[in-house]
Formats: sequence, structure tokens, C-alpha cells
Amino acid sequence: MRYGRLGFWYRLVVVVIRPLLSITTIRDWRGQERIPRTGGVILAANHVSYVDPLTLGLYVLEAGRTPYYLAKASLFEKPFVKRVFIGANQIPVYRGTADAANALTAAVEAVNEGKSVLIYPEGSATRDPDCWPMKARTGIARLALETGAPVIPIAQWGPQRLWKYKAKAPRPFPRKRIQIVTGDPVDLSKYAGRPIDAELLHEVTEVVMAHITDLLVGLRGGTPPAVAFDPRAAA
Repeated sequence: MRYGRLGFWYRLVVVVIRPLLSITTIRDWRGQERIPRTGGVILAANHVSYVDPLTLGLYVLEAGRTPYYLAKASLFEKPFVKRVFIGANQIPVYRGTADAANALTAAVEAVNEGKSVLIYPEGSATRDPDCWPMKARTGIARLALETGAPVIPIAQWGPQRLWKYKAKAPRPFPRKRIQIVTGDPVDLSKYAGRPIDAELLHEVTEVVMAHITDLLVGLRGGTPPAVAFDPRAAA
């Protein structure tokens, strides 16, 4: 596959990471045809591992779109990572500061420019003991409501076996099966035009996360918890 359209830094990451993933993972990828090939779109996925931004990013790239991530601002503080992220036009998220609104503004602008913005509604890798999606933040809802762009749910399973959250290093061998599936756009039409308040944001967020969780059940089986794990309540 040709990556000339990506720009130097994005292409550099791809040409380094793609061969590494090819020898450490087994693909079980489905539903890439459901990712719109053009126009602004919001890709919403569960987050299970340090490595799933790489596996999911490659999945989206090979579906014909360039993913633009909302990434923690702290990652932009490391000199080399900062150069790569800025060079690849990724979007910093300033949590817990007055700059949080600016991060969302940048994401809205990216979607309105016709880009595919990839967001983890949970905000970070899940802390749920069984790796089910945890309670999500409402940024996904605000982004969807402010742009009116389609929200495409994506579920993934397997990256946690390659590099478990909190583990000091990955476990590349034996090769790990990486399952990713994309669902149909989330129907948010009934929310259009309503005043954006906390109640609406939470409701839309729950709808999006329900779609992601349903897709995840199809990948891994089992029954998700009746109430999503809340890391803030557990802290």
C-alpha cells in the first residue's frame, strides 16, 4: 500500500510500525467498508492497550482514511514525540485546564475540514478488570452534536494481549490475534437541534458507548457489566 499522501512524519511512523505489527499480530479485521471514504467523520472506539492506537490506526489507514487522534497533551512534551505528533497534525487534549475547550475546537475544525477524527470516548485505556469499556467522557457527544458528522463505532479486542495496560513491556510472541470491527453509523438524528446541556451530553455518550459495547460483545463474547466501571469513583 502507498502512503505518499500522509506527509513525512506520518509516513515514517507507518513504515516503521507496519512491519513490526505484521510479525507480531494476526489480523481479524472486519467492516472497514463502513468507514466513509470522504468527508468529515468521527471514529469512536474502545481503548484496551498501549498499542491499540497503532493497530487501530493502521486499520483505519488501510480503510482509505487518515486518522487524526485526540492525544493527551503530556505526550506533546516529549521532544521526539512532539515533533512526530505535530508533524502528523494530531490534536492535543488539555485535560483539567482552561485549554480543554481549545482541544475540542481543534477537533471540530478538523471534522469540518473533512478529516476523520479518531476518539477514545473513555479518555484512556480501560481500567475495568475484564477490559470492558469504562464510563466515558462526554467529549464524543459534544463533538458529534456540534459538527453533525457521522459517528462510526469501532470495537477492538486483542491488543491488550500484546501490551497490557500498566505492563512495562510488550509480549510480542507468540503472535497475538487482533480483532477489529466497524459498525454502522450511530443514529443521533433525534438529538439534533436540542439545546446542548449536561443531560443531553451524557445521553448521547451512553448511546455511542452502547453501540461500541455491542460490537465488542460480538468479538469477545460474554456479558458486559450492568454499570460501566467508573475510574473516578474508584480513585
